[in-house]
Amino acid sequence: MGKKVKAKLYFILSMVIFGAVGVFAKYIELSSIEIALSMSLIGSLLLFLISILTKSPVSWRNMRRNAAALCIASLALGGNWIFLFQSYKETTIANAALSYYFAPVLVTVLSPLVLKEKLSLKKIACVCGALLGLILILQSGSREDENGHHLVGIAYGLIAAAFYAVLTLTNKFIKGMNGMETTIAQLLLSSILLVPFLLIMGEHSGLSRLSGSSLILIVLLGILHAGVGFYLFFSGMKGLDGQSIAILSYVDPLTSLLISALVIGEAMTLVQVAGAILLLGSTFVSEVNLRLKSLQS
Repeated sequence: MGKKVKAKLYFILSMVIFGAVGVFAKYIELSSIEIALSMSLIGSLLLFLISILTKSPVSWRNMRRNAAALCIASLALGGNWIFLFQSYKETTIANAALSYYFAPVLVTVLSPLVLKEKLSLKKIACVCGALLGLILILQSGSREDENGHHLVGIAYGLIAAAFYAVLTLTNKFIKGMNGMETTIAQLLLSSILLVPFLLIMGEHSGLSRLSGSSLILIVLLGILHAGVGFYLFFSGMKGLDGQSIAILSYVDPLTSLLISALVIGEAMTLVQVAGAILLLGSTFVSEVNLRLKSLQS
């Protein structure tokens, strides 16, 4: 197996794992803060063990140099997970995944302000298309039923997307650290920063009465998503160019949609399907345009 094929396989597997997170989070009998804390702690310990076994030690000096950015990114990571998991609990996996995937649009809009990048007419058109798709999804989520409060769940998904956008932009300012170091640092810091919030909110009682099935799910979530998923993600990312990473990232929301429809049996309306096509299609076209531009230059 060639290095490029192996890198693609690793990255696609990581996207499948990330796309399946909703199944775990939806049925764990813990609050979103408890899930985020448990997941970040398990993931950081697992990745730290992997770094030792692969002889890739963490540079504490680099961590100190990037302390401010790492703290902001870790807070954003914790907030991202809390609201994403709450979104899964309030609405369908499809609604949560689609609203959460509005994050690339937010990054595109904020990049000119934060990173001083130019916003082209094509990007503006794609942002408008994605907004229209989101409006259609919001229209279909304006109802409530016995399975959840869909509009509230979509709102949580959008807040999670905002946190993810902050996480993405903040990571641009982290210098001299590889993917493994950055992930270990952010997961560990996130677990530390989440403890005060857990105590303040008084939502730590669930850990003491955790059922056997929820315990298995939270351990699997921590190992597969935060541990194995991130390891495959960064291992695959090393052998891929930026445009390949952007396009293959669509395996994540597509996995969520397939699981929602085929495994969980959550039905999507025609309006939702149209909104999903507009939202995912607009961001996809934006990234394909970037690729064509890079090939011409």
